[in-house]
Amino acid sequence: MNYYTGIGSREIPPEIKNLMKEIATRLRELGYILRSGGADGSDTAFELGAKKRKEIYLPWKGFNNRKSKRFEISNDALELAETLHPGWNYLKSPARKLMARNCYQILGEDLKTKSDFVVCWTKDGCESHSQRSSKTGGTGQAISLASKNKINVFNLFNEKSKDNFLGLLDDMEKLQNLEEKECRTENKAD
Repeated sequence: MNYYTGIGSREIPPEIKNLMKEIATRLRELGYILRSGGADGSDTAFELGAKKRKEIYLPWKGFNNRKSKRFEISNDALELAETLHPGWNYLKSPARKLMARNCYQILGEDLKTKSDFVVCWTKDGCESHSQRSSKTGGTGQAISLASKNKINVFNLFNEKSKDNFLGLLDDMEKLQNLEEKECRTENKAD
């Protein structure tokens, strides 16, 4: 299985929302499964393109009026989130659950199966733990965990990163088309 994490700010420019939906559609067609968190904005845009090829992790049942069977937050996820959040001791239980939910978005339900990459949009263009700022918002928690696990983060706020990711996506589609063509040729030969 191939997984990616599609996340970001709740408030996003309309053109980014459309791009996220397009990216999720293309990744779905390549066989990728979206991991996201059921929030408005970026999460929702990715979900629209992913359709049923998604794992949506909620911090609690009914979060944001969303339905998902993935809403239990384990102690392991809470402990992992605590190691990443700079102000953990100041967070109340709901905020802690939101931060722990982000761990599942990066490492899956078992907290061991890494996403292949992260695609996101934040107001500051953050792509690593060291770039995290208050403008990164809750997405910073997932970006920090991705950094810790050496998972590439493509922040669509940054033109270069956006261009790099779209080029990678084009290459992945070309490779898939080539493999499909070769498979058809082999089947005809048999």
